[in-house]
Amino acid sequence: MSNDFDEQALRYHREPTPGKLAITATKPLANQRDLSLAYSPGVAAACRAIVDDPATAADYTARGNLVAVISNGTAVLGLGNIGPLASKPVMEGKAVLFKKFANIDVFDLEVSENDPEEFIKTVARLEPTFGGINLEDIKAPECFVIERELRKRMNIPVFHDDQHGTAIIVCAAVLNGLRIVNKELADVRVVCSGAGAAALACLDLLVKLGIKREHITICDIDGVVYQGREASMDEWKAIYAQDTEARTLGDVIGEADIFMGLSAPNVLKPEMVKRMAKDPLILALANPVPEIQPELAREVRPDALIATGRSDYPNQVNNVLCFPYIFRGALDVGATGINDEMKLAAVKAIADLAMDEPSELVAKAYGGNAARFGPDYLIPSPFDPRLLVRIAPAVAKAAMESGVATRPMEDFQLYRQGLLQFVYKSGLLMKPLFERARQSPKRLAYAEGEDRRVLQAAQQAADEGLAHPILVGRPAVIEARLGELGLRLRDGQDMTIVDVDNDPRFRDYWTEYQQIMGRKGVSPEDAKALVRTNTTAIASLMVRKGDADCMICGSVGKFHHHLRQVEELIGTADDVQSLSTITTLILPAGTFFLCDTHATPDPTADELVEMTVMAARQVQAFGLQPKVALVNRSNFGTHDTESARAMRRAVEELHRDHPDLEVDGEMHADVALSQDLRETALPGSRLTGAANLFIMPNVDAAHIAYNLLKALGGGVSIGPILVGARLPVHVVTESVTVRGLVNMTALTVAQAEGIATASAADQ
Repeated sequence: MSNDFDEQALRYHREPTPGKLAITATKPLANQRDLSLAYSPGVAAACRAIVDDPATAADYTARGNLVAVISNGTAVLGLGNIGPLASKPVMEGKAVLFKKFANIDVFDLEVSENDPEEFIKTVARLEPTFGGINLEDIKAPECFVIERELRKRMNIPVFHDDQHGTAIIVCAAVLNGLRIVNKELADVRVVCSGAGAAALACLDLLVKLGIKREHITICDIDGVVYQGREASMDEWKAIYAQDTEARTLGDVIGEADIFMGLSAPNVLKPEMVKRMAKDPLILALANPVPEIQPELAREVRPDALIATGRSDYPNQVNNVLCFPYIFRGALDVGATGINDEMKLAAVKAIADLAMDEPSELVAKAYGGNAARFGPDYLIPSPFDPRLLVRIAPAVAKAAMESGVATRPMEDFQLYRQGLLQFVYKSGLLMKPLFERARQSPKRLAYAEGEDRRVLQAAQQAADEGLAHPILVGRPAVIEARLGELGLRLRDGQDMTIVDVDNDPRFRDYWTEYQQIMGRKGVSPEDAKALVRTNTTAIASLMVRKGDADCMICGSVGKFHHHLRQVEELIGTADDVQSLSTITTLILPAGTFFLCDTHATPDPTADELVEMTVMAARQVQAFGLQPKVALVNRSNFGTHDTESARAMRRAVEELHRDHPDLEVDGEMHADVALSQDLRETALPGSRLTGAANLFIMPNVDAAHIAYNLLKALGGGVSIGPILVGARLPVHVVTESVTVRGLVNMTALTVAQAEGIATASAADQ
């Protein structure tokens, strides 16, 4: 990794609070009574209940939703045996993934013990604390012994993700790959490079899936695993020893249907791939460099289906596709373990999801270009919002049917609805926009190209393939600050500098500006002076004239000064009267959109209608179903102020002209979030559940609400997002962070790609 990326990673882990985890109370502690209920004497009631019935621990404590991620740091991916202390950032990262993807709480435990029996004793003693154990980064063959013994001794799920998470994803990829090439599991031959924990777990599950053991050949660092071999053998590897004279990978690869690599870079040579069977499936999973680069494999075998462990190639085998959801299903039925039936249920759920048509919301989030089942889409994207809703119920049902569920559930439909509600509160809405931007990066002009935050964001945009940055500013200043920050951007290569003092397009730009503004008191001399000094005007003119695809401005200076330039030089889209803004807040309670936080001081009824419709479209572009509340101090007619009347009229027009939009008002903000309160105030409201898009009565209310929620909510804000502009342009605020700029970069490029796609379709 580059030095600046390492420094960013260290800063991420260090600031504003060291580490990635914290403990948050889930109950109020606001007064003496709360304290009495939480601790003495009230806690005694919960203790006595658990003594009487240990199963109620899941009702009265966090145990039923608490997993331990445990490691001794002996086999950390890509780093090796770095020890328990150095492995802690990895384990904290795993904890974050559990919480983010499946709302599971985690304590990470790094155990300073390499002796398997002592490690087993330590972990087994923790059973009263946890609902499940996720073993992580423990070297083979000790990991086999540790997991086997812990599963015997503990009455909760014990899951070594390096083994079984990988195996589940690999099996889903194999199942779908064979579906595409029309081969039967029982007929195919498998050659495996690697005999570690993950490789052997993959093979074990493939056998349970239906592949014959006698059709599997393993190669490791000592060559083919054959009957009678003594070097580097163990009881787990010996199961797959074949009666053969072959001794190398090259000897056994001929006519193999599947190559599975969990070993080392570049061990599978192109000449070996040539000799594989028709329509071979190649899973080259070594990271970061696979056993063969996909490009090399396709050169010699265009018919090959290929998966890797990398995110920059199709068919990424990523454990996050399954481990959070398997534990979610297991915990929710109080499973005493994770058995083969549950793992196979996860395999089938993942494979079947890849074959499904993308949902309407998923397709919208990916700009209508969501991947579809085929050679380059054997397994779902790790960010498909349906993963939790598909895998967790399948695992829970398998646990019940196989007899390991201690709290079986009856209403799976209700269970899925609860999971779906969490999915759309999880704050993953930016990921599809990043993916869409990477698919078609655009030329993005950063008006404040000298700003240090802009330069850092531009570096990230270039590194991640989101955009080709165009930096508007003075070259000497930009180059000096790039050096000061240790950034690697190079003019004319991975970015372009627009020299405000000496650009050959200066005459074209000031002439264009004067033609636009000439009847607003701007003389040619005024136009020349402004286009020399106003970087927002320069960037806007670049987008207007097609020299850039999109732009971001506003990190320096007042928002309304930038907005005025955008209004004058970019203008509004067809049939749009005025620009407005939405600010997105990703909070622990969910993802919410506030409109209009920056642009429209006191919206009329007509403006409220227009901004509601445009804001709802933006929410849909994130892949969410808009649930719109027009909020006010008036609650369904309790007040007759001017703003309340404007909202009432707007709601009437929205109900009449946009009957498919789920919208209601005017209402209090708490009523917008609570269906129970809404039913009390106005039974039969058009809005169901909690609103996620709030149309505010004026910009003051919107801005105050936004800043309060941002300060108190402990979440992330995105925006302001400008809606209604003719071209993809956004105006950020002076307080924007580097992270905020990167998010806005992905959003802006994704919008530019959508406009380009729509334009091409119209031609």
